[in-house]
Amino acid sequence: MDMGGGHDMGGMMAPPPSPPGGGGGGGGGMPGMRMRYTHMTFFWGRKSEILFVGWPGADGGMYALALVAVFALAFVLEFLGSRRLDALLPRAAAGAARAAVHTLRVGAAYLLMLAIMSFNGGVLLVAVAGHAAGFLAFKAGRFGDGRAQVEHGRGKEELEPAACA
Repeated sequence: MDMGGGHDMGGMMAPPPSPPGGGGGGGGGMPGMRMRYTHMTFFWGRKSEILFVGWPGADGGMYALALVAVFALAFVLEFLGSRRLDALLPRAAAGAARAAVHTLRVGAAYLLMLAIMSFNGGVLLVAVAGHAAGFLAFKAGRFGDGRAQVEHGRGKEELEPAACA
């Protein structure tokens, strides 16, 4: 095939243009392939994919379950980062136990981050709500260790800086 500049491409031709709408199963002309669209901006709605292909899908009940799971994961992350947990760990295996808890906490934090990267507004809101509830429960509230409380005659104690993991 002569491209006008005297170069022979050895019989190679450009692929034919895709028909409007994708054709061929929605895969841009490739039979059996399905095109999926991933949101790159925040959106509202229950039709979503969070962590796994096809889950929760368009089912409202599964979407509600996904939101509960994200809330619970954020809540548990606050517990794993609290000093209250240190008191529960056995003294004999303190180093290994702390390393195991840290590994679990970091893995769960990355999993939560991936869930938030679904760009679903509901997922973001319940993740923030889960962190807030966990903070109230384990760091500032009745069951907290007092780091976020104002004590009589002392003023506010300084909080540790927030960490992503």
